[in-house]
Amino acid sequence: MAKRRMILYFGSFNPVHNGHMAMAEHVMERGLGDEVAMIVSPQNPFKAAWMQAPEMDRLEMVERACRNSRYPDRIHPSVIEFLLDKPSYTVNTLRHLIRNYGAEMSFSILMGSDLINQLPMWRDADEIIAGYDLLVYPRPDVPVRFSTPRTTVLEDAPQYGYSSTRIRDALEIGEDVSSMVDGEVLQYIREHGLWSAAAKIAGLTAALSQNPDDAQLHIERGKCYFRRNEWGAAINDFRRAEQLAPENCEARQYIDMAEEILQFRYKDVYNP
Repeated sequence: MAKRRMILYFGSFNPVHNGHMAMAEHVMERGLGDEVAMIVSPQNPFKAAWMQAPEMDRLEMVERACRNSRYPDRIHPSVIEFLLDKPSYTVNTLRHLIRNYGAEMSFSILMGSDLINQLPMWRDADEIIAGYDLLVYPRPDVPVRFSTPRTTVLEDAPQYGYSSTRIRDALEIGEDVSSMVDGEVLQYIREHGLWSAAAKIAGLTAALSQNPDDAQLHIERGKCYFRRNEWGAAINDFRRAEQLAPENCEARQYIDMAEEILQFRYKDVYNP
């Protein structure tokens, strides 16, 4: 009896967007596998925890997106990494899957060109390189610089000019993202206040309570205040970042911009 061909699509899905779903649908259309498991990573070791929405929120959004895909019976969310030790290393998940399901399934991995370029830095990368077929979709302006003997580049895959980062930034400033995410996903985001400026500030403040001397966290929170025109709080964060990391010129640039804005808006105060 032939094994089921399972395509593993790992991601933070923070949030899941139409580009993610288009890739999953594309490999189904191409007949490259029987099913796609969209594996929601609870903690990506390459991403700061404050950047990610709670794992159950991200799972709920992936469930909605899969349900509304063109192949709801073949594209499914997976919580497998919720059950394993954190942080989530891909090789550990693969070992678990082979040990428990290898007799009935074969596994390949779907990833973007940005990720395969990072593959040599992953934990026990040689095991992944030797043991798995890699289906790679090109990301805009990110050429494939690393490949393996078992790599297939999906040159005909659709490309989307946005990312989860772009969507989070848009949500923070109130831009419309309805063309980038599934309608039910967007509804969930709005109902739970995800990636609003207030939520991001709260996350950064919590991170700073654990790491008060992290200059980059101060800069990120200062940017949030800056975009909200909360000049005093922004300048305080940038000045603290400058104290902690004098070589980082970004904080000084933002201080200069904030002071220039204040001087323009409040001429009578600055120029009596």
